[in-house]
Amino acid sequence: MLFGRKNIKPIVIPEKKVAHWSYATCAYCSTGCSIELGLDNSGKVITSRGNAKADVNRGKLCIKGLLEHELFDSKGRGSEPLIRQHHHEPFAPASWQQAMDKTATAIKTIQEKHGRDAFAVVSTGQLLTEEFYTLGKLVRGCIGTNNYDGNTTLCMASAVSGYKRSFGSDGAPGCYDDFDKTDCLMAFGSNLPEQHPVIYWRLKEAREKRPFPLIVVDPRVTMFAQMADIHLAVTPGTDCVLINAMMYVIFDENLADTAFIEQHTKGLSKLTKTIEDYNPKLAQKVCGIDEDTIRSVARLYAKAATAMSIWTMGINQSTHGSDGVVNINNLNLITGNIGKPGGTSLSITGQCNAMGTREWSSCSGLPGYRALENPEHRQQVADFWGITPDFFPEKRGLTETDIFPAIETGEIKGLWLVATNPMTSMPNTSRIRKALEKLDFLVVQDSYSDVETNQYAHVYLPAAIWAEKEGCFTNTERRVNLTRKSVPNYANSQSDFWIFTQMAKYFDHGSKIPFPASPELAFEEMKALSKGSDRLLDISGMSYDKIEQATGIQWPCREGETGQARLYTDGDFPTSDGKANLIGVSFFDNNEKPDKRYPFWLNSGRVVEHFHTRTRTGKIGNCNKFSPIPYMEMNPDAAQKLGVKHQEYVRLISRRSDAVVMVQLTHRVAPDMVFIPFHFFDCVNRLTLGLLDPHSRQPAFKQCAVRIVPVDQQEAEQLSLKRRHF
Repeated sequence: MLFGRKNIKPIVIPEKKVAHWSYATCAYCSTGCSIELGLDNSGKVITSRGNAKADVNRGKLCIKGLLEHELFDSKGRGSEPLIRQHHHEPFAPASWQQAMDKTATAIKTIQEKHGRDAFAVVSTGQLLTEEFYTLGKLVRGCIGTNNYDGNTTLCMASAVSGYKRSFGSDGAPGCYDDFDKTDCLMAFGSNLPEQHPVIYWRLKEAREKRPFPLIVVDPRVTMFAQMADIHLAVTPGTDCVLINAMMYVIFDENLADTAFIEQHTKGLSKLTKTIEDYNPKLAQKVCGIDEDTIRSVARLYAKAATAMSIWTMGINQSTHGSDGVVNINNLNLITGNIGKPGGTSLSITGQCNAMGTREWSSCSGLPGYRALENPEHRQQVADFWGITPDFFPEKRGLTETDIFPAIETGEIKGLWLVATNPMTSMPNTSRIRKALEKLDFLVVQDSYSDVETNQYAHVYLPAAIWAEKEGCFTNTERRVNLTRKSVPNYANSQSDFWIFTQMAKYFDHGSKIPFPASPELAFEEMKALSKGSDRLLDISGMSYDKIEQATGIQWPCREGETGQARLYTDGDFPTSDGKANLIGVSFFDNNEKPDKRYPFWLNSGRVVEHFHTRTRTGKIGNCNKFSPIPYMEMNPDAAQKLGVKHQEYVRLISRRSDAVVMVQLTHRVAPDMVFIPFHFFDCVNRLTLGLLDPHSRQPAFKQCAVRIVPVDQQEAEQLSLKRRHF
């Protein structure tokens, strides 16, 4: 008998008669899980399962992947193009030709009147790689604006910048297999069990087979921290201080790998000079970790036969994000933990194809990790595309985080948003809202017409979702995997690939630059552009069939090869002299910190059931039911002092705005801190500051200050009800 009930109904899993399984790659996080979509006899997708043959996930999926088949007919899908003259007017349905005509005319009008760079494009980490490449051709080769970026600036720009500064190129040097080879793992600002559950499962399985120390650095007692051997509850934004203090100990106690340093690095004297100021006795007062613990962790890491570091947004989303990545690289370089099994600096990427946009979208440069600043690279791509190199700018333009301020000043008059939702994802929402209202023209291209940013669009272009298309993703460990087209496009939506190729026809260079007729032909073109013994990002040995047969292939993969698991295994780096850069990082305390008026740190992050701005997971009942409304984790001792009770609503106030949330009392956060999942519209990013990292231009989502005040509970409940109808 269960709770007094005598008639217990058994749990029954309804039978799903699958007639055919279609090959795909999960389109949520960067893990890169290989997934199979089950179709019934009518051709409808009715279920999904992990691919047991794939090395990445070995048949496993998280809750989002298990329910991914429900996306195809979820509410809010865009069924037809929409147009209007002003954003405050209702949309009117339009044909694709009408919508494309209006968009192309607006782009040309703005550029003729205000210059080519007066129109900006911001894309995503959600497109297929062939679509990124095609968008890059369109923007760099046809439209010609230099103000072109991706929303990956919000999550991965600091990792990109840090890799380039240390190693001379972007590209994660390690892989998931390093979990099976390492003797010590240190995780900075990463909550794997919720952010990347299948990667965590790989790590957990490795530790069960061969136990090794796990150190988690995070201000919050995350699920990952609870499972660690050592949890370092660092003061927010001070990771660089902790790492400098660790390196102080490593050099002071002669624990560094001097042979590796001498053979494969440069800049040692400047690094050692910098860390002289970070004796653990002094550093402990800044980073909040006591001297003995700093020394113990430094010894543990340096003495391990192999050691590796991973990180996510806790490092990247900071005013010191790029420096934090550089310092993690410093730590691994001085201990000889780069380019060998179990020794690496592995950035855990955010979006399913953030790597694809870094590699092929031409946002920050040109295809295949080519730089706009390099005349030879500009010439190579111009020759390949059939245009003159002087059409390309000689340096990259504004990043996403600089584009919105440029709208405020009138420098940018028009904007094209592709599968990104800055009304929820960008810091300081009220400022973003005002910027969008000021635009002469905004086109939103998204699979969902109810995406919040569409409130300000003049044209809406309905895009197909991932498995209504065909193409590749690249995951965290540089593994390229494939998605086959499983079902027809929803209603009158079109693939992003089709939209970009059609838009190219409106511009002069559209007749000069070849635009392949299919994603697979575009992939073949990318292979040719990547080919070369001196090219790190070489995919010339891949094909769609080979990728599917291998369930993913890691680059570099040159002709006749099967892919390479790790970079820099020979100790040769893509710098001018082949050596990695050791870069001294000094800490500048420019965070917005708690004070008497705003006494709490505000931290934000991901929860396992949702992804980014909930455009998709907010529509999936079995995901959304776990977190249907915004909530805030608060320490019970702090709550008692303010008279706040569990599951009451409160108002948070920052120097920018306010937000209403439900309180969840927990000791996972310190008494001077609160935590809010970042997925919800009109919530945490009303409060965030968004100061930018000087190298990556990535916002500091993680460090700002708030105060907590009472709110009328009935009014808050009504607001909560509204939010449930998303």
